[in-house]
Amino acid sequence: MNRFWTSGGLIAASVLLQLIVAPHVAPFGVVPSIPLLVVITLAFVQGPGSGAGAGFAAGLALDLLGSGPVGAWALVFTIVGYLAGMMEANLFAEGWLLPVTVALLAGLAAEFAYLVVLTVLGVEVSFWRAVLGVVIPRSIYNSVLALLFYPWLARFLRTDRSVKSFRRLA
Repeated sequence: MNRFWTSGGLIAASVLLQLIVAPHVAPFGVVPSIPLLVVITLAFVQGPGSGAGAGFAAGLALDLLGSGPVGAWALVFTIVGYLAGMMEANLFAEGWLLPVTVALLAGLAAEFAYLVVLTVLGVEVSFWRAVLGVVIPRSIYNSVLALLFYPWLARFLRTDRSVKSFRRLA
């Protein structure tokens, strides 16, 4: 039960940071996706079920507080959280390369899937301009932020093992 409240608090904090802080830390107009980073980290640490649940909660909160169609982010974050959680058994924190690579790929997949969902729903979007101007830069920005967020969040979420350094998180 404690893990549920911790995860819920992290998701709520990430959504608030996304709405309040993220627009102000946007170099070249690229806004990071803080809830996506939290969902990916939760999925890495807790597995696919928790990743999907966290993805749905974070996505639905973004949908309800944002201006896009309701359910689009919830669908995308649920799928990305589940797929990232499937990496739990293969993810070792001996190095930083695998979590950052998976964060980059998950960010690309999430942003591209959201763009596809918007297109399917009939929202007027310049597809290729969005891919080049939003999807790719935001994914790169998120992977750089994953270097900062992943060690701290993984250390905070890991309750089953004592962690003495960032070198060994899994």
